[in-house]
Amino acid sequence: MDLLAHLDAYVATADEASFSRAADRLGIAQPLLSRRIKTLEDHFGGLLFDRSRRQITTTELGVLLLPYARDVLDRAQRLRQVAETAGRGRVRAVGVPAHCAPAALARAIRAGAERGVTLGVRELPPQERLSGLSDGSLAYALVRVPPEQGALRVPLGVAAAPDAADLPLGGSRRVLHLEELRPRRARGGGPVAASPVLTLPEDQVPYYEDRLEHAVARAGLPPSRLRPAGSAAAALAETLADRALLLCAEPFARQNGADWMPLADRSLHRGYEMAAAAERGGSAAVPGWLAGLLAAAVGATGDGAGGPRSGLATADDLPVRLAARG
Repeated sequence: MDLLAHLDAYVATADEASFSRAADRLGIAQPLLSRRIKTLEDHFGGLLFDRSRRQITTTELGVLLLPYARDVLDRAQRLRQVAETAGRGRVRAVGVPAHCAPAALARAIRAGAERGVTLGVRELPPQERLSGLSDGSLAYALVRVPPEQGALRVPLGVAAAPDAADLPLGGSRRVLHLEELRPRRARGGGPVAASPVLTLPEDQVPYYEDRLEHAVARAGLPPSRLRPAGSAAAALAETLADRALLLCAEPFARQNGADWMPLADRSLHRGYEMAAAAERGGSAAVPGWLAGLLAAAVGATGDGAGGPRSGLATADDLPVRLAARG
C-alpha cells in the first residue's frame, strides 16, 4: 500500500465531504479514490466515513485519526522539499580539458546557477575524464574521440614564437602541411637544426599518438621531432623562447601571444563527445544549454563529421551552434 497516496485520499475526502470532489481535487478517478479509502479502513480496522446519508460524514475514528494523517502528509512534504533543495545545492562536477577559455567556463557556471544547478569545473586529462564518468565523481565531461566520430571538432595547429623561422607563416587563411616542417639547409649546404614539436597532455592518447606518428613518417620527418610535454606551462615557455613548436588549439596559442597555423590534416584535429554519468535505472544526457557552453569553452567548431550525439542540442538549435563557435 502506498500509504501517502491513501492518506491523501482520506484527507481530501474529509475536507470536501464528497468522494467526487475529493477525486477531482487529487486528479484521480472516483473509483480509485473509493478503493483507497476502503483499503485504509481495512488497514485501520474501522470505517472512516459514514456513507449511509446523502452527504458523507467523518466517523469518530475518522475524526480521531485525521490530525495524525495531516501530520504525516505535512512531514512527507517537508521531506520532499528538503531533498529537492539538497539536490539543487549538490555540486555537479564537470570534467573539461586543460586550458579551456576561462570566460566561457564562467558563463557555464553562471548559466547553471540561473537554473538552480551548481557546477564545479575540473580540468583533467582525457583518461581521467572517462574514469570520472565511470566512477560517478563527474556528472558531465567532454570525452576525447577521433574527430570523424565526434560531434565537436577542435582544429589543431602548430604554435610558434612570433616571427619564428620554423613556422612558415603565409597568408592569414593558410594551412600547414607537416612536410613544410622538414629540416632546411643552410647556405653552406648543412642542415639547419629543427625545433622539436611538443605535444600537450590532452593529445597524449594512444589513438592520437599513433595517428601523429604515422603522419610524421609520411611527411618525411624524423620521429625524434615529436616530444611529449610534461606540462603546458613548460611547453609554452619553450615555444615562446623559440626553442620548440607546440601542437595546440588556436585559442591557447593566441591568448599566450604565440603565432599559430592550423594543420591541413583534419584527422589530426581533436574530436569530442559530450557525455553524462549514467544514473540509476538508465542513461543520462548533457543538458543542451551546458553542451553549447562547454563547446565554446573548448574552442570547438561544432562541425564534426559525426554530427550531433545524444545529450547535444541539434544542429537546428541556433543559440547552441553560435555558442559552440565562440
